[in-house]
Amino acid sequence: MERAVVATTRAPAAIGPYSQGIRAGSFVFTSGQIALDPATGELVPGGIEGEAERALQNLEAVLEAAGCGLADVVKVTAFLRDLNDFGAFNGVYARFFPQKPARSCVQVARLPRDAAVEVEAVALLGEGK
Repeated sequence: MERAVVATTRAPAAIGPYSQGIRAGSFVFTSGQIALDPATGELVPGGIEGEAERALQNLEAVLEAAGCGLADVVKVTAFLRDLNDFGAFNGVYARFFPQKPARSCVQVARLPRDAAVEVEAVALLGEGK
């Protein structure tokens, strides 16, 4: 199976020894995206809504660099610092994923840079991509 690293300047550079994403055969696996502004490397303001918006924009940029998009996502995993933010996160998430891929959403003790949310995805490349 062919494997390729996915990288884009439209999403923040990895802050550790990992890739923004991996394209493996017909699949794209993204690393978790938090709400870092790609231009500054700083966490964006705006609470859970602002962070969710930026994290999902970063996720979209990685997917586009791999040759697919949010409509190609088959599985999302969302990590929330506080599950009380579930409703607010869903409000933002629904705008990005009207096709409703499979999803897990869990509360975690801590995220990188003390972010409120981190999102990763698995996408299926269409034929000919």
